[in-house]
Amino acid sequence: MEPVEYFTVDLTQIEGNGDFTCPKCRAPISPDDITENTYTITETVMSEDSLEKIILTCNECRSHIKLVGFEILARGDNLTNNRR
Repeated sequence: MEPVEYFTVDLTQIEGNGDFTCPKCRAPISPDDITENTYTITETVMSEDSLEKIILTCNECRSHIKLVGFEILARGDNLTNNRR
């Protein structure tokens, strides 16, 4: 059995509407996919009244993916204008 791998994906660095691929197996991950066929949300972390991070498990390769970058959404900023 392979060890679980951990990755971080910064949503402020993603083009488009939040779709990305698993960093290990390249399985497509979309915030619009509510089926949990490709990934499962394993943890949601809040900081006061805003979303801080989400931990996903890729159902294809079992990697854990930490999504960060939600603070820009809480401020209501435009992601396109805030890329580094």
